[in-house]
Amino acid sequence: MSGMSVFRTPIASEWIDYNQHLRDAYYSLIFSLATDALMDRIGLDEAYRTRTRCTLYTLEMHIHFLHEVKDTDVVEVSVRILGTDRKRIHAAFDMYCGRYPDPVSTAEMMLLHVYQGTEPKAQAFPPEVAEALGKMEPAGATEIPGSRRMELRSRS
Repeated sequence: MSGMSVFRTPIASEWIDYNQHLRDAYYSLIFSLATDALMDRIGLDEAYRTRTRCTLYTLEMHIHFLHEVKDTDVVEVSVRILGTDRKRIHAAFDMYCGRYPDPVSTAEMMLLHVYQGTEPKAQAFPPEVAEALGKMEPAGATEIPGSRRMELRSRS
């Protein structure tokens, strides 16, 4: 597993669709819960959110479905910080289950630090959060399994 493990969950039976595998919407839920766990790791926990009224908003998310996940699986999600700036995090999440050595799904996310006042506004990370993120950022570019630009190609 690459990256830092941040979240683990068994698959709930109500998450299974008519094809007998994990419904696509629940991949998003699992990656969202992994984002919450990442927030706790870097200092954007509940106490921080209450004290500052700041949180992370998801600006963009690309999910790749690489293998089926069944109701008997337990999935573990790891995160890699691909890049940061004063207000944003570019992160790659990899979801694993014991039946496969490679990820069953990946999510690439762009997250924005936001102050939730009467009019939400992007806010710079405090120094301690920026430092925690810096420690997680890789030395070089990393590949995202399954990542590609989406397009329809002509069949002529």
